[in-house]
Amino acid sequence: MTVRMGILGPEGTHSEAAAVWLNRQIAEPRKLVIYPDIFAVMQAVTDHEVDEALVPVENSLEGSINITLDTLARSDGIEVERELIWPVRNQLMAKCRPEDIRRIYSHPQPISQCRAFLQAHYPDVELVKVASTARAAEIVSDVPVTDGAAAICTKRGGELNGLRTIASNIQDNMANSTRFYQLCRRQARPKGRGESSSKVLVICQIDGRKAGSLCEVLEEFATRHVNMTRIESRPARTELGKYIFFFDLECEEGKDRTMQEAIAAVAQKAVWLKQHGAFPVVEAKL
Repeated sequence: MTVRMGILGPEGTHSEAAAVWLNRQIAEPRKLVIYPDIFAVMQAVTDHEVDEALVPVENSLEGSINITLDTLARSDGIEVERELIWPVRNQLMAKCRPEDIRRIYSHPQPISQCRAFLQAHYPDVELVKVASTARAAEIVSDVPVTDGAAAICTKRGGELNGLRTIASNIQDNMANSTRFYQLCRRQARPKGRGESSSKVLVICQIDGRKAGSLCEVLEEFATRHVNMTRIESRPARTELGKYIFFFDLECEEGKDRTMQEAIAAVAQKAVWLKQHGAFPVVEAKL
């Protein structure tokens, strides 16, 4: 049976490029199913429309993707199967000549991420913000060459729309990357992948009315030498002043029991706690 994976569309975005790359690495390639937004992608897993989802969770420059975190916090049936670290590579692509560019289209994030390049090479062009890099490429493809339009987009997004590369890797920070979660339904998680787990994701709500409550939670990890690679807080969306915490914990060989003891101890001090799986981390090499 073909495994279906939901992704954030349209074709030509970084999300789709990451899914295409991942599909080439895994033993059983997935059929990609495109959805218009992240919530719809994740809900499709819950509703059994797809078997898995690949969604962005954090960009190294722009920060966390809040809708991904909030949806995970509200879900009891989804867990992380794999984390993918995707290097963000932005291209300037067009149909016209470089010297004829008068207007550049892109999503607000790539425009921000390429600010130094734009200031150095195209300080006087009009910057037009659109819904996605894929949409930018579509717009540039549709207008006449004489309009002098260009797009900041993925290489695949430009090529799908008949654009050619004007400049490659124009992002200001070459370390720019996005973390993606490959998600699946808890009961449907595949066994025996042959990949060792690198992280555990724990989400919990702590009673902020008690002084030192967060410190007490962190001590449960620290005293057991469980390394925390990331901590994030989000509003609980129940009432003002209530917060949910997201912990990425590092898996170490031979310390599974210690990890579970720490998580159990934190659960005793939390309003509620969910463990969203232990999973490997894969870094894409482009």
